[in-house]
Amino acid sequence: MKILKYTIALLLSITIASCSSDDDGNTEDLTGQTGDLILKFDNGVGDQDFIFGTTYTKDNGETYQLETLKYLISNVSLTDSDGNVYTYPAEDNIFIVSEANGNTAGEIYITLEDVDAANYTQVTFGIGIDQERYASGADGQGDFLTTAQDEGMMWSWATGYRFMRFDGTYTSETETDAALNIHMGSVGTAIDNYKETTLTFPNEVLVREGNEPSVHIKADIAQVFDGATSVSFDDGYAQVHTDETTTGVIATNMSGIFSVHHVHND
Repeated sequence: MKILKYTIALLLSITIASCSSDDDGNTEDLTGQTGDLILKFDNGVGDQDFIFGTTYTKDNGETYQLETLKYLISNVSLTDSDGNVYTYPAEDNIFIVSEANGNTAGEIYITLEDVDAANYTQVTFGIGIDQERYASGADGQGDFLTTAQDEGMMWSWATGYRFMRFDGTYTSETETDAALNIHMGSVGTAIDNYKETTLTFPNEVLVREGNEPSVHIKADIAQVFDGATSVSFDDGYAQVHTDETTTGVIATNMSGIFSVHHVHND
């Protein structure tokens, strides 16, 4: 009996040691590691792909076509599984998502380079330019000021950035192929339309050295006009520029158009 007890005890000790060893081996040391992360923005209208020149119908029956679709994304940050927040470097943390730059699948890539390695569960980003960045003046914008000017994403420096540009035409009961120009943004410091949104990933995004995961973000353009507030082009929303009321409504709607469709940990 003593031999049997000793044998069982020895086997248990080996098993426990083996399990402990396996656990230690599964603890990944990410210290000092960085990796790239791709955010893929994919514009659509409801369950349809967005295509320039295609006619889309709003909830109230008005229709529209767009020939320009672009918006600003900034202040991207990532939250990991332990609640730690990684913020992309400020000088590079502003991007233009332009449908004209989409690939054959209609995706616009934003590549975040040298991100701290971690298991990320959420992404947060702003739509437009926050007041702190704006307050840094023209010199504080770096190369992006020229980029924004070239892309038609500014009224003037004193007035500020266009956070979005949707240009095209619309048709209603009273108008046919009338001009449609949605140029929402902040107006200096008088009107602040900067908004942020946080999206939770369906599974953890594993940023590692030598690995390049991607997050597929859907943007439902229909929600710009039929989101938190449904708007009518005939009631002043065909020309949105610097008016406090119309820009505020569009800014709130715009912040709700994004969702994460899926994640690839390739």
